[in-house]
Order: sequence, then C-alpha cells, then structure tokens
Amino acid sequence: MSDLTADQRHALTRRTMSLVEGWGLGATDILRILQLPETIKARNIARYREDEPFPDDAAVNRRVAYLLRIEEALQTYFPRNPEMRDLWVKRGNKQFGKRAPIAVMVEDGESGLIAVLSHLDCTFAWDLTGSKTEAATQS
Repeated sequence: MSDLTADQRHALTRRTMSLVEGWGLGATDILRILQLPETIKARNIARYREDEPFPDDAAVNRRVAYLLRIEEALQTYFPRNPEMRDLWVKRGNKQFGKRAPIAVMVEDGESGLIAVLSHLDCTFAWDLTGSKTEAATQS
C-alpha cells in the first residue's frame, strides 16, 4: 500500500474493516489478524472505519492484501450468494482440523491467512510452492 495515494489507502482500510466486521470480528481480533502496532489499542479501532487509513507498515499491508485476496476468492466461489461467503468463513472446515477459517486466520496469524488463501486460491498456492519459478525455467 506504500505506493497508493492517501485516498486509496483510506478506501482499502474502509473495505478491509467492512470485511472483517462483516465476519463478526471484534476489535481485539482485528488487531490480531492485521498485526497492527502495539501502540494501537482495541478501543481505538473504530477510527479506521471512517477517519484514517491503517498505518503504512509492511506487515499490515501484507495482511490486508491477503484478506482482500481471500475476499475475491470467496466472491469467485460464491458469486451469487454473499451470505454463503460469510458462512464459509465461520463454519468448521475439514481442511483446518474442523476449525473455522476465521479462527485459523485470527489464531494462527499470517500463516493462517496464507493457509486459508491457499485453500481458496490454487494459483496462490501454486506460486507459493515455487512451481511458477520451476515452470518458467523449464520453458
């Protein structure tokens, strides 16, 4: 997000807040899933709904990117049913040891975000394994 304008960063922040709040996350879980700096307290999380963008921090930016890719993947899976997108995130999943994907993302941090995104987006998982690099060298 470093190369985005202030308005673009603000719009991404609002979109991300809408997404995580739509999944039913409280302020403490939002702090955990985004790895916001320790100086930001749970009681101050509301300021990101409208007033200001997330801090321009590499870890926060990476996690926002993962969340937005998860959102896009869910839109691909359930193009006509937004309620199912939210339900999928909250329902226990065999892939994650019967834990809900949202629990995996909150409890496992960045590795949880990667696991959920890899499950939803095979191209992300393919890139992660290095297969893209191997395929490019074989061509």
